[in-house]
Amino acid sequence: MLSLRQRALLGGIASGAVSVGVGTLAVFSYIDARVSNRFDSALLDRHTQLVVGLNVTTENPDALRDLIFDPAYGTPYSGRYWQVSSADGVVFTSRSLFDEVIAEPPGIPDIPTLWDTSGPENEVLRSAFQKITYEDGTVWGVSVAESQAQLVAERRAAQKSLLPVFGLVGLIGLAGSLFLISVVLGPLRKLRTDVAHRWDQDEDLRPTDYPEEVSPLVEDLNQLLRRNREIVSGSRRQAADLAHALKTPTAILRNELVTLSDAGAVTDTAQEALDRIDAQLGRSLARLRALNAADLTHSRTDLSNSIERLARLFSAMADREGKSLQIDGDPGLWVRMDTQDIEEILGNLLDNAVKWCRSAVRLTAKRKQKCIEISIEDDGPGISEDAHREALRSGGRLDTSVVGSGLGLAIAVDLLKAYDARLDLDRSESLGGLVCRIVIPT
Repeated sequence: MLSLRQRALLGGIASGAVSVGVGTLAVFSYIDARVSNRFDSALLDRHTQLVVGLNVTTENPDALRDLIFDPAYGTPYSGRYWQVSSADGVVFTSRSLFDEVIAEPPGIPDIPTLWDTSGPENEVLRSAFQKITYEDGTVWGVSVAESQAQLVAERRAAQKSLLPVFGLVGLIGLAGSLFLISVVLGPLRKLRTDVAHRWDQDEDLRPTDYPEEVSPLVEDLNQLLRRNREIVSGSRRQAADLAHALKTPTAILRNELVTLSDAGAVTDTAQEALDRIDAQLGRSLARLRALNAADLTHSRTDLSNSIERLARLFSAMADREGKSLQIDGDPGLWVRMDTQDIEEILGNLLDNAVKWCRSAVRLTAKRKQKCIEISIEDDGPGISEDAHREALRSGGRLDTSVVGSGLGLAIAVDLLKAYDARLDLDRSESLGGLVCRIVIPT
């Protein structure tokens, strides 16, 4: 479907073209009429001049050739002619007619009559004719004619001079349409920008900032935004309540299993099943929280601060096992993710790295073009390329010798997908083990 800008532009071009076209036809028609009227007026003036000249030369019509002075009358087939004919059929003509005569209209009109006829060499003539009776009693037919080629030339010259004017008018109209489109769509562009950054200001849009036609839409958007905030807040609160409600029963079950284990009962299978239940619940709650946060909020987290806090926690864990954790991060890193979500992702990956490494883990966070890249690598056995998909699968465990649910990577993948981020697995070039590379768009 065409955008509003495209519709307005096409509509403006179409209406402008129609307007210019209709205006051009109207002006050309007016010009044609004016040129024709002026042509006929000049023809009638020459006819009057001939009538007056004949009045004093009725006894010697040949003298008209010297009395009516116009170079065009003396040039054969020049396109301008005069002719007088007596009642007894004697015809006197201008030298321009040479051996031709001009036809006279039927009916012998006694008033000046304009009509079209043919002339020498089949040229189309515009002729003025009148049958006049002079004071001496003689009756003469007086004709003056001119080729319509001159009339056509005048029309074309007038039209040609106006075409650039109409072209300029069309360009001005197009520029005006573009300017009008920009002005009309300005409030909509502002609304789009304000909606895109609505969470940065964390405040409602003000209807008074927009035209009255857009204000109802802004009010509806404000209601929708408030409702979305309530949905986000309620969903996250429910997820937290559910997690808190499940912690107590699972803690009781875990204590009971410890008691049974101390009494000599075999509880390994039950312990593993309970671990998997905890992990699955954690994954489901994390996905619910992430989807709500990613779709309906634009949270921002100080990544550098989160890495520092996680580094202190996992450094202590690594020290207890005789391992080391190295941190190398750019300062002032921020990501558009919920703090709890990004810390849960990094916590799962660091936990796996510390668990599987032989002696060293390294976390690197760098700012790159249009993204932030976080790499967590270790010197452990790593994962073969063929097993990467299985490792990212929910519950996919490649080695059961170490305690775990196999959901750490899967939870990280789910949370990252909710924010259009991704997790890649590869082999570490420096440490030789696994490298988990997180790419978060900025």
